[in-house]
Amino acid sequence: MPVYSMTGYASGQNGPVGSQSEADPRPPATGRLGVEIRSVNSRFLDLTFKLPEELRQHEPALRDLIIGRLKRGKVEVRASIESTVQAGVTEPSVKLLQRLNGVQDGIKAWLPGARDLSVADVLRLAGGDGAAVRGDWAADLSEVTSKALDALMSARQREGNRLAKMLEEHLGQLRVLAKQAVPLVPKLVEQQRAKFLERWQDAMGLTGGTLPEAAQDRALTEATAFAIRIDVAEELTRLNSHLDEIERLVKKGGEIGKRLDFLIQELHREANTLGAKSAALELTRIGVDMKVLIEQMREQVQNIE
Repeated sequence: MPVYSMTGYASGQNGPVGSQSEADPRPPATGRLGVEIRSVNSRFLDLTFKLPEELRQHEPALRDLIIGRLKRGKVEVRASIESTVQAGVTEPSVKLLQRLNGVQDGIKAWLPGARDLSVADVLRLAGGDGAAVRGDWAADLSEVTSKALDALMSARQREGNRLAKMLEEHLGQLRVLAKQAVPLVPKLVEQQRAKFLERWQDAMGLTGGTLPEAAQDRALTEATAFAIRIDVAEELTRLNSHLDEIERLVKKGGEIGKRLDFLIQELHREANTLGAKSAALELTRIGVDMKVLIEQMREQVQNIE
């Protein structure tokens, strides 16, 4: 399965007026429907709808449609209806003018401060703008939203592929750093053992002779304790195990974002421990480089569904 990002944008529109077939039982739409879908990262699926009054009743159907396709992300859905009726002036009938005048007088009797109807108000109420966007939008809205969702999924997949490639590159760099750290620990233990022996020689005033067996045993005990204290083999083993699991998840794809986020936290914990046990500048540098890479991975993983 592909890896999907939670970041994406897509839009769609219905066809021009008059594009319906004769067999289509739907009443002809008198406007152009547009749908925009934006999504960014979020821990859960958070849906927001911004719909005109004519489409509010269809929000539950839109919600079900989107929930069936998206699992995580903060998603905003905007829809609009643009009139496609040619501009023109509809002359109101005398009967309509009389009715509007009567309604206006009734309203001003109760609300003396209400303003008079303007010519633009009368023309709008005569049916020009109001009639331009009437019609049954249920089927059109579902069709346009589905097309926009298809485009959104394609955009999220393209971004997800980019994130997966970046994660694989960082995994390779972390493996290289882990391999560099492995031979450093025995080298540090041997260096520390030599230092202990040298200190015992200085303390006992033996500059060119051989140390007593008890002194050598004590130096070896101190070196062993030091080796245990700085041993990072367990941390490196766990780190490599987490790297293997992340690689497996990225290749598997699907809904892996939450699992990846947990594994990144574990990687950061192992890198911190490795840095805390560091007894050499080179090992400290490796720990810092690891944490930089892991932090970069954390930022990108938060965008994966």
